[in-house]
Amino acid sequence: MSTDVGTAEGTEARELVHFVTQQTRFTLLSNILQHPEQLPSMYELEELNPSISDATVYKHIQKLIDAGIVEEAALPDDERRQGYPWKFYGVSDAGREFLDEHNLLEAEETLQRIYETISDKPEKMIKYENAPRPHRR
Repeated sequence: MSTDVGTAEGTEARELVHFVTQQTRFTLLSNILQHPEQLPSMYELEELNPSISDATVYKHIQKLIDAGIVEEAALPDDERRQGYPWKFYGVSDAGREFLDEHNLLEAEETLQRIYETISDKPEKMIKYENAPRPHRR
């Protein structure tokens, strides 16, 4: 994708970079990238962002899905377990390619190390972190 000034593709790329780097959406993308499986549940995303309403987290994840940056991954019916999440959110292949092209993945390893240092996670979050997840391509 070209990012030349003045081209339609360049304008679209700039608009998408601006869209993705909006504070709440970029925070949620960072949460996804820092997650041990890079597939957090909605609950985990909400827990990581206590100052953002659950409705706002959901709304921005949906916007990222609509833009093709994030995708929803669901466990097959026969692998779902009561009391555990079955829907998860990860960066799509196209989203990863876009983020990489625009140097927005530079801190991925640092984000994962920071996540590992969180020591005050609620019990439910630890349970959800260890929940079965769909296999990624």
